[in-house]
Amino acid sequence: MHRLVGSVLGTGLILEKVLGSHTGSGTAGAIVALPPAIVVGEWLGWQGQVVAAVVVVIISVWSTSRLVDEGGDAGWIVIDEAAGVFVAVIGLPFWPEAVVAWVVFRAADIFKGAAPGVALAERLHGGLGVTADDVVAGLYGLAAGHLLGALL
Repeated sequence: MHRLVGSVLGTGLILEKVLGSHTGSGTAGAIVALPPAIVVGEWLGWQGQVVAAVVVVIISVWSTSRLVDEGGDAGWIVIDEAAGVFVAVIGLPFWPEAVVAWVVFRAADIFKGAAPGVALAERLHGGLGVTADDVVAGLYGLAAGHLLGALL
């Protein structure tokens, strides 16, 4: 169950099967999470997105805690990226802003040292650290998306 959830229904395992490496699996997980995160906003508004983000973050900490204890933060674990995406698009039900939020989120997650707080959050213990860095990176994306929305 933890492996299925942690890989976002197998998404995190695809690149290993296709390319022989988990490199890029986080981005694949983030791509898969973007449409449902936006649809929640279109159907339920920003309040629904907040609830969905909290639920995905809780599920991520739950799932990754067990998986990290068993084998470390494996590349195929992508539920944390999904949590970051759900945070990044809160209040952004429109595609241009949400895509910018997604790009900034991924950049902050990949280049942890360039975004203050991301690397620090990753140092937290176990599944909390695995998820927290993506939540902090998601907050950077959220700010960028809302800034773009204010400018448009």
